[in-house]
Amino acid sequence: MIRNIIFSFIVTVFLISDLFAAGSSDSGSTKTETKYDMAVTHIKVAKKFEEKDKIEKAKKRYEKAQKLLLQSNKKYPNKADTLNYLGFTTRKLGDFKNGEKYYLQGLKIDPKHIGINEYLGELYVATNRHNLAVERLEVLKECNCKEYDDLKDIIAGKKVSKY
Repeated sequence: MIRNIIFSFIVTVFLISDLFAAGSSDSGSTKTETKYDMAVTHIKVAKKFEEKDKIEKAKKRYEKAQKLLLQSNKKYPNKADTLNYLGFTTRKLGDFKNGEKYYLQGLKIDPKHIGINEYLGELYVATNRHNLAVERLEVLKECNCKEYDDLKDIIAGKKVSKY
């Protein structure tokens, strides 16, 4: 009986310590960041640079993100999120034609992807294809999300997408 209690206690302590170790966020963590994750970090920083009108710094971050996304897409092809950000970074770097190709490739995988539909709509506004932007807005109509409102404002001219 006492043996069982001691054994249960040791197992419980072991499991609890394992649980806490798995959730640890210290620098000794063994979790590695993927190329996709690193790219997303670059994109977030680039967006902040854009907000501060530091366009050249933003561009450099988009270029770094794009390289990482291309590597990620090569290793793990046909991921809608990767294709979304590939389209986004490519568009932000001024290559609308290839940006559109990535978005459309992503939509084949996930036709209702919120990010792709919003960003593709922005691309269509930037390239004066408002009817296609409205189609993307229609896809987002049921999502009850910020992306719908953002695209709606861009189409209406209430909000400007830098590119």
